[in-house]
Amino acid sequence: MTYRKYRYNPAMEPLDYYHLHTFWTVAKLGSVVAAGEKLLLAQPTVSGQLRQLEQAIGQKLFERVGRGLALTATGQVVFRYADEIFALGREMLDGLSGSPIGRSLRLQVGVADVLPKAVALLLLRPAMLLPEVRIVCHEGKTEHLLSELALHRLDVVLADVPLNPAIKVRAFSHLLGESGVSIVGAAAVAKAYRQDFPNSLDRAPFFLPTESTMLRRSLDQWFDAQGIRPAIKAEFDDSALMKFFGREGGALLPVPTVVEAEVCQQFSLQSIGIVQGIKERFYAISLERRLKHPAVLAISEQARSRLRLHS
Repeated sequence: MTYRKYRYNPAMEPLDYYHLHTFWTVAKLGSVVAAGEKLLLAQPTVSGQLRQLEQAIGQKLFERVGRGLALTATGQVVFRYADEIFALGREMLDGLSGSPIGRSLRLQVGVADVLPKAVALLLLRPAMLLPEVRIVCHEGKTEHLLSELALHRLDVVLADVPLNPAIKVRAFSHLLGESGVSIVGAAAVAKAYRQDFPNSLDRAPFFLPTESTMLRRSLDQWFDAQGIRPAIKAEFDDSALMKFFGREGGALLPVPTVVEAEVCQQFSLQSIGIVQGIKERFYAISLERRLKHPAVLAISEQARSRLRLHS
């Protein structure tokens, strides 16, 4: 098949939304055969419509992976737009039929897996309070989320670090705020190490984030500067799992001061003290130099006010 070398131009050849719907169905089901059964179309008809759509766009949308199909980078972008188009169509029909669902503004947000869940909730709460906004959360490694952002599959990524210049994504980091770091633990361990803080932390048992996180690197530097040698009992990628372990007792753990009260209440922990000289920072990373999405603006405005109290 010969693909055109120019970009798709709707003035030259209108987009066939029937073919786009066929593509969308194949992408969702992962199979031409399954899509044909769903759409009541013969397999050659489905394949032919895919070819015509690829010819109209000028780029391949699928590639063979073993016996199955996988979306190309272009296919992923087209699928994202198609998903929005057909979601709008469903909402239009709901509105015309008198359904109370109405039109919602979707926010596709990526949450870095190292970001404490309590902080993610704090940041997203203003968007959740907007009645017209529907939030779709995706959690994962920051690098993967930034790749999804570059493909326009996410509107914003919430992370504990700004965009790394080495990552070839044209995006912008927006500082939302910062928080101190508190050391907490279950009642018995908190009582044992609260007196003479922070000197009491030398040889104290700790649950810590893994060395790949900014918080862990900052804590390691602080421990060295203070001459503190923590007895590390476990390391965690998942901050929520670390708190569940902390609730069982046996070790201390760090949490952002801004959510210390909520975390202590939820996991039955007690505060030991605040680490002097360490700040956790939180960022919204977007493709926009200036934030425009109403929900992201709400997140930014509220976060700057709330987090400034703990900076």
